[in-house]
Amino acid sequence: MKVHEYQAKELLARYGVPVPRGRVAASPDEAAAIAADLAVPVAVKAQIHAGGRGKGGGIKLADTPDEARKAAADIIGMQLVTHQTGPEGRLVKRVLVEERLQVERELYLGIVIDNSIGFPLVIASDAGGVDIEEVAAKTPERIRRLPVDPSIGLQPYQGRDLALGLGLSGDLMRPAVQTVSGLYRAFLENDCSLAEINPLAVTKDGRLLAADAKLTFDDNALYRHDEIAALRDTDEEDPLEVQAGQLGINNYVKLSGNIGCVVNGAGLAMATMDAIKLAGGDPANFLDIGTVNDVSRVVNSFRILIEDPDVRAVLINIFGGMARVDIIAQGIIDAHKEMDIGIPVVARLAGTNLEEGDRILRDSELPVVRAADLGQAARNAVEAAAATGGE
Repeated sequence: MKVHEYQAKELLARYGVPVPRGRVAASPDEAAAIAADLAVPVAVKAQIHAGGRGKGGGIKLADTPDEARKAAADIIGMQLVTHQTGPEGRLVKRVLVEERLQVERELYLGIVIDNSIGFPLVIASDAGGVDIEEVAAKTPERIRRLPVDPSIGLQPYQGRDLALGLGLSGDLMRPAVQTVSGLYRAFLENDCSLAEINPLAVTKDGRLLAADAKLTFDDNALYRHDEIAALRDTDEEDPLEVQAGQLGINNYVKLSGNIGCVVNGAGLAMATMDAIKLAGGDPANFLDIGTVNDVSRVVNSFRILIEDPDVRAVLINIFGGMARVDIIAQGIIDAHKEMDIGIPVVARLAGTNLEEGDRILRDSELPVVRAADLGQAARNAVEAAAATGGE
């Protein structure tokens, strides 16, 4: 789960991370009032879950409250298009009004999980303000990496070493260590999958501030953090993914292809998408129904897929161990009874109660295309999608 910049900064400030003075506004008049309270030139920043806001016209500078009001009026209600939103853009409902910074240097500080060792990985660079992936590709020597053993935690000397590596010494050493330590504690205590400050700004008046901040939380840990879960903005998420979650399908991700997938198991779901690509097609989604014996889970999966106008065929790939093939088959039948599927369905079913599942589908007389193996199922799905105009 992602949150807005203003929400990320509010949380980081609780951990001692220095952030610019500012507040969020939902109207031009509110933006003007905040600018008047701050009594300094401000930046008015669109709040959406995407980067590149400045290039898209989503960040404007204002010297007076009246200018802040006009800037907010221009931004609130706009459909902001950036390189991360896609051509449809995102509707801006709020702006962050904060003190304008006179920046001398821009740095990068972030934390992710290094899956190769299972540790949090602190990443720092003196090349802030741009995508860290770009820095890694072009100038990898400018990136410092620090794995942190969670059983020991981030030590003060490690924070000092990172600060020195970024050229932060003297009066900036203490706030630098405080920032690294605060970001790490926020990451760990809130079950983040990403905590990023980009840029971490050194101002001309000698301050170190999080000029922008991004936090992403592990969805599977949100049950431990009711306060964070309450920050979720579903307007910023794909509507089908939101609907899937409401229907109890938590492992659904919308993709750009035209072949809908219903699979049990994340690894098998990835293999299914690979098989579709190898057969010359494109998956429309990642969907793992999990190891469940629940007819409604299958029905709700179909409900999501047929809501996607891009889907031209459905591929069901079930390898039943604890999951029973006969229940999956009944789910396919019930889905056809409850809704107009209207597109070809290809099924590769194997495992527990396969014979009973075969009998159920055969007796239903539904036009489900059966395949004995995944490769054939993928080819059948690609052919079916093409036949329905999905090339």
